[in-house]
Amino acid sequence: MLKKIRAFLVDDEPLALKRLSSLLGETGKVEIIGTTNNPLDALQIIPTLDCDVLFLDIQMPELTGFELLSRLPKYPPVVFTTAFDKFALKAFEVYSVDYLLKPIERERLETALEKLEKLVPEHDTSVNIENLLADLTRKNDEPVIRIASRIGGRVQILDVSEITCFFAQDKMTFASNAAGKEFPLDDSLNKLEKKLDSEKFLRVHRSSIVNLNFIEEIHGWFSGKVLIRLKDAGKTEIVVARNRVKFLKDVLGM
Repeated sequence: MLKKIRAFLVDDEPLALKRLSSLLGETGKVEIIGTTNNPLDALQIIPTLDCDVLFLDIQMPELTGFELLSRLPKYPPVVFTTAFDKFALKAFEVYSVDYLLKPIERERLETALEKLEKLVPEHDTSVNIENLLADLTRKNDEPVIRIASRIGGRVQILDVSEITCFFAQDKMTFASNAAGKEFPLDDSLNKLEKKLDSEKFLRVHRSSIVNLNFIEEIHGWFSGKVLIRLKDAGKTEIVVARNRVKFLKDVLGM
């Protein structure tokens, strides 16, 4: 028997929530495991759930849908529901599965469910996602060639050779590519430093690891520090700590 999509619904409008629940029920593909009109309640409930998708309104009092997601450590794939199409671009920037305008049409809802069905296994399996990611990103003690970035229920595998730098900011770790796109990571910089190829990546500051292949220019700076500029869309500049300048010069043969 095919597995139904387990859904949790958040919308501050009772009538909109009732209509969406009815439409989902009519498809025969969805099991609604809970609903709420209060985004603050959702903030407490969602981390405890085992669900496949979150249908989430955007414009709500106290917390918008985007603010709600930003406060969650992790969350399942999201389908946004809203009466305002001005939020469409931002919705996809946070990796939503789909974006439904109210009043929601059955045809558009079916399209969203088709996308979700590709993400939800048809049968329960015993595959361990952590082991799978470990296999994808590292073998034995070799330096990693791929690394995983998680956003909600989505995992994106990044090619390490295309990463210009890794950096820490606001107690989080990110990878950045040449286009300037940033990807959140689970590992700290200390852990990454041990996993990366030391001939290609160098810790230049307590908050930065750079890909040596993407260094474009090096400039002297004040207090004995050095400033490097990367070959990326934003010409990113990173300060090299004084105690790392010699390491940088040695590895670059300066």
